[in-house]
Amino acid sequence: MRKYKMILVMLGICMGIFVSCENKTKKTKESDDILTGKLPVIVDQTLLPIIRESADVFESSYPNSSLELMARPEIKAVNALLSDSAYVVVLTRQLTNEEDSYFKKRGIQPKIFQMASDAVVLIDNRNSADTIMQQKDVKSLLEGNLGGQRLIFDNANSSTLRYLKDYFKLNKIDPKAVSALKDSEDVMKYVSENTNAVGVIGYNWYLKAIEKNSNLLDKIRTLSIESVGKEGEKASFYRPSQSTIADGLYPFVRPVYIMNYQPNMGLGLGFSAFLTGDRGQRIVLKAGLVPATMPGREIIIRDESYIK
Repeated sequence: MRKYKMILVMLGICMGIFVSCENKTKKTKESDDILTGKLPVIVDQTLLPIIRESADVFESSYPNSSLELMARPEIKAVNALLSDSAYVVVLTRQLTNEEDSYFKKRGIQPKIFQMASDAVVLIDNRNSADTIMQQKDVKSLLEGNLGGQRLIFDNANSSTLRYLKDYFKLNKIDPKAVSALKDSEDVMKYVSENTNAVGVIGYNWYLKAIEKNSNLLDKIRTLSIESVGKEGEKASFYRPSQSTIADGLYPFVRPVYIMNYQPNMGLGLGFSAFLTGDRGQRIVLKAGLVPATMPGREIIIRDESYIK
């Protein structure tokens, strides 16, 4: 009898080990699933509209997935990535060598994909006399050498401010010449109420705001920016649009990257594949931005001789 009890105990132990291993394997498998689970995603707040729209479609297509979008100004977004708040981030620039070294030391090889091209746009009040702006005037505004107007940014740590500093190769700007608000919506509201201000926002924010509130078109507009050509050529000015961004005519164009720093296969890879795949690129195209890869068109050809 004692012998049988010992056998039962041993069988129970073996079953426990087997179930534990099976659960562990199952848990690992689920955590590695590219279309299942919960994923925090850090997003440059100037890109929030297009990423939010893409995330909504992704979640509706894959009900077992959940994306938590964490909107941050660019500097804070990078800091959040480096502090392991999340391992997937959407930015308008790649990490610097110094920032990237944090992941290299841990043996993490990032998966980086460009998903779209956006633009930094300047907006003003429709009652303002200006409809165009030379690049030298934009630079002068940043340096505080052009009185009477102020540049209004969505945040002091914004990617739009960093972009213009990099574009004009400025080490510093005049803090008295610029103002920073809470977000892009605040910038548009401020410009709609003030004629002496020039707002700086992401183009995708402008498009989404106009879509939601068409009355904004009666209050604000995008400025045409000088496109510097060869010396001696007459200057041309272009407003931001899908075509001028795609053709490189509008000068302040910036890439949009999704960067996956997950150490293993996971939902970050699935979301990246969605954004850069045909469906994700169609969302970008429909939103008015320029997709990194132009989605294909399906053409159905019918032989009329077989149609009665």
